[in-house]
Amino acid sequence: MSKLSNNMQEALFAAGCFWGVQYYFDQVPGILRTVAGYTGGNTENPTYEQVCSHKTGHAEAVLIGFDPAKVSYETLCRHFFRMHDPTQLNRQGWDIGENYRSAIFYFNQDQLETAEQVRREYEPKFNKPIVTQFAPAGPFYEAEPYHQKYAERTGHGQCHIPYEPVS
Repeated sequence: MSKLSNNMQEALFAAGCFWGVQYYFDQVPGILRTVAGYTGGNTENPTYEQVCSHKTGHAEAVLIGFDPAKVSYETLCRHFFRMHDPTQLNRQGWDIGENYRSAIFYFNQDQLETAEQVRREYEPKFNKPIVTQFAPAGPFYEAEPYHQKYAERTGHGQCHIPYEPVS
């Protein structure tokens, strides 16, 4: 990701279909950039078709560049747990498979601790345990151009994600 400001930080979330996740985060004040892509798998430079084959281990994810002076990582984690059902294992809505898993890929120990704290806060709000995966951020592969800003460009593709973020 190219730096848009010297203070930009990154976050990486998987919450089902990346179209809706990207659209949702694009509405959050303080977000500087979002990129739909693939992470958490074992194939270099996977294509969408390869990821959908369920053989690469990747999740559809969104890499976020944000201004920490305008939005905190904690706030992003709160949005993450509100935008999808983190109790569903390897699925969101009609989308099924490990590529649709709930996951937070953290860049440092502070992000991990913050994400775990927010998970503990949100867990009592659900009737089932949260199954969100926490893993160190690894290689991120940008998805094909037709996936970028898909919901914004087409007016479709929010999938299981609320149309607008809750503030």
